[in-house]
Amino acid sequence: MALALASVAVAAAAPAKANAPALADQANAPVDATGPKVDIVVVGDSLSAASIAGSTSTVGEIDMKRSRVFTVNDALRQVPGVFARDEEGAGARPNIGIRGLNPIRSTKVLLLEDGIPLGYAPYGDNAAYYHPPIERFTGIEVLKGAAQVRFGPQTIGGVVNYITPDAPEDVMARFTGSYGNRDTLSLDGMVGGAALGGRLLLHVNHKQTDGNRDNQALRFTDIFLKGQWEFGADHAVTLKVSRFNEDSQVTYSGLTRAEFAADPRGNPFVNDDFQTERWNATLSHRWALGEGLTLKTAAYYHYFTRDWWRQSSNSGQRPNDASDPACGGMANLLTTCGNEGRLRDYDTWGAESRLAIDHALLGFGGETEIGVRYHEERQRRRQWNGDTPSARTPGTGVNAGVRENNERDARAFAAFIQSRIELGKLSIIPGLRGEFIDFARRNLPTDVLSGGRPSGAVTAATSARQSLDKVLPGIGATFDIAPAVTLYGGVHRGFAPPRVEDIITAAGGTADLDAELSWNWEAGIRGNVVKGVRADATFFVMNFENQIVAQSVAGGIGATLTSAGRTLHRGGELSLNVSSRDAGWSTGDTDVFARMAGTWVATARYNSTRIATAPCFDGATNGTNVATGSGPVPCAVARNVQGNRLPYSPEWLLSAALGVEHMGFTGQVEVVSQSSMFADDVNLIAQTPDGQRGRIDGWAQVNLAASYGPPQGKWEVFVSARNLFDKLFVIDRARGNLPGQPFMLQGGVTVRY
Repeated sequence: MALALASVAVAAAAPAKANAPALADQANAPVDATGPKVDIVVVGDSLSAASIAGSTSTVGEIDMKRSRVFTVNDALRQVPGVFARDEEGAGARPNIGIRGLNPIRSTKVLLLEDGIPLGYAPYGDNAAYYHPPIERFTGIEVLKGAAQVRFGPQTIGGVVNYITPDAPEDVMARFTGSYGNRDTLSLDGMVGGAALGGRLLLHVNHKQTDGNRDNQALRFTDIFLKGQWEFGADHAVTLKVSRFNEDSQVTYSGLTRAEFAADPRGNPFVNDDFQTERWNATLSHRWALGEGLTLKTAAYYHYFTRDWWRQSSNSGQRPNDASDPACGGMANLLTTCGNEGRLRDYDTWGAESRLAIDHALLGFGGETEIGVRYHEERQRRRQWNGDTPSARTPGTGVNAGVRENNERDARAFAAFIQSRIELGKLSIIPGLRGEFIDFARRNLPTDVLSGGRPSGAVTAATSARQSLDKVLPGIGATFDIAPAVTLYGGVHRGFAPPRVEDIITAAGGTADLDAELSWNWEAGIRGNVVKGVRADATFFVMNFENQIVAQSVAGGIGATLTSAGRTLHRGGELSLNVSSRDAGWSTGDTDVFARMAGTWVATARYNSTRIATAPCFDGATNGTNVATGSGPVPCAVARNVQGNRLPYSPEWLLSAALGVEHMGFTGQVEVVSQSSMFADDVNLIAQTPDGQRGRIDGWAQVNLAASYGPPQGKWEVFVSARNLFDKLFVIDRARGNLPGQPFMLQGGVTVRY
């Protein structure tokens, strides 16, 4: 309580008015509307979402159950505007892009869990190398538009918030087990009830699969404990503790053009190894200060460690005599070739308070939310090059030893205010956010290890600091044009800070790399078209003053980044949800349902001068200058790519499903598709020999899911099939060709108590 008073910040305000939701919306609502929440509310149920001046989407428990989602990508593809690109086949390293933004490692998206940052370094290194199992959550919220000023530091594309279940009051237990091809196994258990003067919930999940490629063995275990206590009518506390572990055989590298043609699901790097561990603790407190005043405070700590030992980081890096004399080429990959250990440790902690004020106290409608947050994060980064394929210590070879040894820190203070002012059917929602960030980097000597042994390579110690302050305004509005139809729109300042390594160089100097800044506009309409049919349509514009891209787009997230200058995104989103039961077309025992999420990114282009060079290969000419329509353009010629389409920005995304529920049976057929996209700024059509550049063709797949359990029963059996026709397609070329999901068949059972 003392921390809350000192922090003075804001909680999500309850709307004063809203349209009545459909029954399906109520069932899917990820936030329990029956009582006050301790956790920070991002979207809330359909009643709260109706008052937000921006596009919102929720994927509820029913949605995920009907689709039998296996990864977070399966769930997020149900949201318009979201590009969830697969990688290894388990969703452990999600690549989420919004409205045409590059999805690599979800760097341009803010990920939250119950309103608290999920990432281990959202300010200094916002790359997702970890993701909890989707089974931990009962719902997902996606927020776009001007309402993003309530959250940060990323305020460009959108906010993805994962909702954990409330601890039950009555004793309950549930177990789900499933098995499928490609050595896929999922074991999921949950138990909870009243205990220790409150309510407790324990959730344990173990998942394993070989994923999309051969010579992969992906293994994950997640333990999550949640406790909730109420102290009278005014105080409530929630404590969450979790531990995640991954022990996987997985490489970082994709395939060259020749390797993919010979074996599209092949993986020659059988000795690569990926180990992670994450601990998290979050303590939240809600204080009802009086009529119309609520203070919520949360303190959090994350620890994340990642050791990735690999023999190749991309398809252009293959063992050869020049880089590893003891190796002698791919023929000796499993014997004398060395490896690289990319070792990372992160500590992240902070505290946030939010104060909600109901305007009824002031004599008019609406509410105001005020919040502050203090946040710190520290990275410890090392690269140890070993002498053998299975080495786990620095070697003594020409390129072995300690190649990197530094610490990177980020310290941030953030504050915001957002109000909702009701003027009859019209509501105006202005907001303002401030981000004040200090970066520091200490490049430690690499001549000795922490244990004192010589490492071989020598780098002197250097250090540097930088600061970045930004004020981010936004304003939105809603207008009720009918009892169940609302117009909404707004504009806000988009912002994303650079990584520590991008603003401070390895030599301790200052990099000429600005923060990402944009003006984001959107306008939309949502509501019930007719009874039982709900729609939401949005038009958006994101106008960047400066967008950060990889200097060599094919280099992946580890590549040197550069300021690309002005870019422009324009397009539209449409979602539809249909329920025959809500419409009164069928009885309560039967529901024919359908959903659709469509995204059209009509424009995603470089909007200012940017010079790039197309590589020469096979004696061919490559690409077309989109700005002039001329082409082909000769290779190895520097040219302005202004007007070219941004990489990894497909024009069309579609997810649609049709299903039926009847007397305990549920069946659904789903179609997911994506149009073609470019893998580089030159917009090459043909694929380069290393597989890292060239157009990626569009694709579509069909998924099926079915289940049966007696109504109000204690058991349920289910089966699902993904990529039913086993279509082969490429999903990524940033590090070489990566194949998409193969045919996946799973069956399982759920038992409840």
